[in-house]
Amino acid sequence: MTDSGTTPGAQDAPSSAPDGAEVTYAWAPTAPAPRKRRLALWIGTPLAVAIVGVVAASLVLIAPGTAVAGVPVGGMTAGAAAEAIQSRLAHTTVELSAAGVDATLTGADLGASVDARSLAEAAYADHPMWKVGGWFSESRPASITLNPETANAALRKVLPDLYTDPTNARVTYQASSSTYVVTPAVEGKGVALAALATAIETSFAKGESTVSLTPTTAPVQAATTTAYAQTTATSLNKLLGTVGFYVGSERTVPVAPAVAASWLTLSTHPDGAISIDADTAVIQKTVDALAKAVNRAPVNGTVVTDTAGKVLSTETTALDGRTLGDTSGIASAFAAQLAKGNGVYALPVTIAKATTTKVSRNIVVDLSTQTATLFQDGKVFRTYLISSGLPGHDTITGNFKIFAKVYIQDMGCFPGAPYCTKNVPWVSYFNGDQALHGAYWHHNFGHRMSHGCVNMPLDVAKFVYYWAPIGTEVRVQY
Repeated sequence: MTDSGTTPGAQDAPSSAPDGAEVTYAWAPTAPAPRKRRLALWIGTPLAVAIVGVVAASLVLIAPGTAVAGVPVGGMTAGAAAEAIQSRLAHTTVELSAAGVDATLTGADLGASVDARSLAEAAYADHPMWKVGGWFSESRPASITLNPETANAALRKVLPDLYTDPTNARVTYQASSSTYVVTPAVEGKGVALAALATAIETSFAKGESTVSLTPTTAPVQAATTTAYAQTTATSLNKLLGTVGFYVGSERTVPVAPAVAASWLTLSTHPDGAISIDADTAVIQKTVDALAKAVNRAPVNGTVVTDTAGKVLSTETTALDGRTLGDTSGIASAFAAQLAKGNGVYALPVTIAKATTTKVSRNIVVDLSTQTATLFQDGKVFRTYLISSGLPGHDTITGNFKIFAKVYIQDMGCFPGAPYCTKNVPWVSYFNGDQALHGAYWHHNFGHRMSHGCVNMPLDVAKFVYYWAPIGTEVRVQY
């Protein structure tokens, strides 16, 4: 018989058997502890995973029962919802009936679009799945737009009678008036896209996949309007009034309106804009002739003064000389300016300054010698015989200035006058009614003959008339 114990750490011990044989004793091994039951863990793990999945989904999905423009998007991500909204719109059928013609198009044919992404994101933001109170909300409206180019192209194919093309306003040069004139635009007609988009939007919001309507027409404005063309013509006419080659502020080489217009080409673009192009090669022909018109030597000027140096008149206007510089590139540069509406081209020139000389002048009438002496810069210039006033009609002595001039007039021809002389020429008044003037009725110069004036030969009187400006000093003496 073998005894077994459960004392931990017991050692084997020898023992004597009844027959004297050696018997070995050993402790029985320790019984293993019973295994714990793990059934609850195996059941709980899938449930926990499912709960985590539900929570995660509720954080990215739109709540059940949510719709955008009649399109159910509950249980979708915002991205999937956006695709569903746009797809539904693209496949919406639009049935049209007009002018005895029936036609069917789709939203895609008309270029219909909606901001599906923003709508879907807004639906999720307002109605996430985790927000149970937001489940089964009312459908959100959507704004539908049609691409004008796509829609009109599709509609024009199936309903051509509803379209009339507008006519652009035109700007042309009119030779008879030397101006640019405008031919007004004529409006056309086409399907009223705004009304069509509203009808699609209304049906789309109701969740309907088919829209039936009779399209209406609306005026279609020309790309180039009359007002825009008039603005362009006004700018061009202003250019025609100033176009030319300038030295400083002087339009040294004007360009005639017809010539300038021949340089320009007007082009109308699809968007209605009018552009201006100038022909460089044609402009070059005018540039080649510029030197002859621009180059000149300086012209010195002369001004007349009194003896005190006060300027009385300009006898010769000073004119600076000038030489045209390098003309290469002028034609292309001017063409670029003209295209922008600027017709003033500043020429490169070298200026040679002119000078101005002052000349003083005065007249001395000597009654004792019956002469008139013209002085220039204090020196005798010329001396002429004259006829002064007769006794009783004396020419008054003193220092005077010419204050008025008359090319020709009658003298003394009024009621009660002692004389009447018609058509007295070259009259220069210096003292009241006394004047230097021509006398055609006698040739007795050097002797007193007048009623107080200073008579001169006709050619002398004419010379003095132009030589002595108003303000010239006249001294009458003995």
